[in-house]
Amino acid sequence: MLKTLLSAAMAATLAFAAPVQAAAAATTWPTKPVRFVVPYPAGGPLDTVARAIGEKLRDSLGQPVVVENRPGAGGNLGADFVAKQPADGYTIVMGAVATHAINPTLFSKMPYDPVKDFAPITLVADVPNVLVMHPGKAAELHINSVRDLVEYARKHPGKLDYASGGNGSAGHLSGELFKSMAHVSMVHIPYNGASPAQLSVLSGQTDLIFDNLASASANIKAGKLKAFAVTTASRAAAFPDLPTIAEAGKGLGLENFDISTWFGVLAPAGTPRDIVDRLNHDIVAILKTDDMKARLARIGAQPAPTTPEQFAALIQRELKKYGQVVKVSGAKVD
Repeated sequence: MLKTLLSAAMAATLAFAAPVQAAAAATTWPTKPVRFVVPYPAGGPLDTVARAIGEKLRDSLGQPVVVENRPGAGGNLGADFVAKQPADGYTIVMGAVATHAINPTLFSKMPYDPVKDFAPITLVADVPNVLVMHPGKAAELHINSVRDLVEYARKHPGKLDYASGGNGSAGHLSGELFKSMAHVSMVHIPYNGASPAQLSVLSGQTDLIFDNLASASANIKAGKLKAFAVTTASRAAAFPDLPTIAEAGKGLGLENFDISTWFGVLAPAGTPRDIVDRLNHDIVAILKTDDMKARLARIGAQPAPTTPEQFAALIQRELKKYGQVVKVSGAKVD
């Protein structure tokens, strides 16, 4: 009897000690530098934001935050690298709509699972795209609004074309979603990158484009591109008078149109909740600072901090949405 009681007591002690030890480990974290992987080249928007966050995280964590660029395969290489790292809080990634919502359907084989292999920390920001047209073409065809565009496209199927930075790009999928929701036919013209695609519209070679707002804003202000609406559910702070496609497309099947280039921070699945919460708290605080808001505004981005649960729910919704759009478009990259 005594032996049984001693065994039970020891088991209870060990069961109690395990979570205490885990909590203690999380409490002392971090004791060494944190690696912040960006799955895209240096100098791009995600890299710029990651470095700005890393600078401020260094102060709150008391350890260096080292940004490491691991581009390739549309962001898959860097994301996969992080998915396979120890779940100890010392490696995080700046994931994006491509790595966690578009690529899983766009690529026939994925090296990681965007849901099962990651612990979401927080959404960081979203960047609206904007529907713009060559001003001369718009005047020639008497297209001055989203409604005019849809009505023209319905009357003249296949007569309008739209440029994008390539098959499977945000601009391409924005166009495909627009076509399917508005029940119109437009010809997709893919280019090797967003800049050549915008130049094709500026030169009149193509009619319109669902462009990144940050890259299009200067030409919109200069009157070289005619803007109709932004692609996000909410209006863009940089152009508050510009309606959303959902607003401008009421009665046309576009009421729920919502596409943005979003990005956020994730850790490998199994990362202790205390560490996830600590990172969430610190990064959300950073995103609320005036300095960070200004930095994001310079690239046309809007801060969008969330809880880990909210970010996880967003990824699930976006996977479903883009999965349907990619299938409808038939886009593939391999």
